Amino acid sequence: MKVVKKMAKVQIKGVIVPNGLKWIYEWFEMDATSPNDVTKQITDANGEDLEVEINSGGGDVYAGSEIYTVLKDYKGNVVVKIVGIAASAASVIAMAGNKVMISPPAQIMIHNVSSAVRGDYRELEHKAAFLKNYNVSIANAYMLKTGIRQDELLKLMNKETWLNAQQALEYGFADEIMFDDNNQLVASINSFVLPPEVINKMRNLIKNQ
Repeated sequence: MKVVKKMAKVQIKGVIVPNGLKWIYEWFEMDATSPNDVTKQITDANGEDLEVEINSGGGDVYAGSEIYTVLKDYKGNVVVKIVGIAASAASVIAMAGNKVMISPPAQIMIHNVSSAVRGDYRELEHKAAFLKNYNVSIANAYMLKTGIRQDELLKLMNKETWLNAQQALEYGFADEIMFDDNNQLVASINSFVLPPEVINKMRNLIKNQ
């Protein structure tokens, strides 16, 4: 009789957010994932193999980096399944899998880090240098998974590259297409990130109440 190995499931859904902002997304009943969410799910897994299901348009780069690191550091086997979209910070998280599987109609999107900034030319130049440097940090996760040269990855990020299942497999971002289907459907990003002014307004409103 074939023995089926038990796997714990980790959900990466909605916007990737810092721990301190998760409650606001819950308030609006919006899907969101924070590092604490993933850490708790991993702790509950207690060393079992992990199945990480991703459907996220990305979000906060620092939170995404923390989630990637927690999954990458996990001692058990980590299987990532991209079931809808793994874009931006979520695409970095996907690279933590020992094995990355992508659904036939799913997509991966990689692009440059972005940020709002204000100030004089010195501050703008400093911010530009910071963003370029962080692009290299993000490319490190892609490079470790795909084996593609850093300069080539940075070019793909500059262009905002969308990869369907077959392209993700060809570039090495995925190891297998789920269901062994040759479909080439395209999925679009659907992730609404709350603007900072809305978050601050809600925070002040709750505190006053």
